[in-house]
Amino acid sequence: MSMVTRRAPGFELEGVVRGEFTKVNLEDYRGRWIVLFFYPLDFTFVCPTEILEFSKRINDFEEAGSQILCVSVDSKYSHLAWQKEIGGIAYPMLSDITKRVSQQYGVLLPEEGVSLRGLFIIDPEGIVRYELVHDLSVGRSVGETLRVLKALQTGELCPVDWQPGEETLGAA
Repeated sequence: MSMVTRRAPGFELEGVVRGEFTKVNLEDYRGRWIVLFFYPLDFTFVCPTEILEFSKRINDFEEAGSQILCVSVDSKYSHLAWQKEIGGIAYPMLSDITKRVSQQYGVLLPEEGVSLRGLFIIDPEGIVRYELVHDLSVGRSVGETLRVLKALQTGELCPVDWQPGEETLGAA
């Protein structure tokens, strides 16, 4: 069942931010747009391409008034070791070692013990407005995520391939 239009499940997870251990509570970001994405595992092939690209584009997301959070079933220690290998990441990498949050968001593959590539855009009131979930083998488009975020922020009807700065179709 889709999460869209439903309240985002809350969580408090441990993770790593800029090489330091921290706890992150989803509720701490109430009032901001959140881009929450799940990925299968650290030290894999497709995941670093996504994680690094989101980090490179952090200013674009911050200018749009949003916070990026990423989650995998790895431990916070794995996240720390991986950040040392791939370079500093500009947003929290969170550990869902219990797999509870991945399950709540409907992205857990229980037979494999990892999460699908799930991405959720949560509005400032805590409602999921967008979700994308797909197979492990294909990375997401960071540019498309930013486009959809900005479209949602207009609060209006946006036609196919709408881009920021273009006309909308009016009030939703």
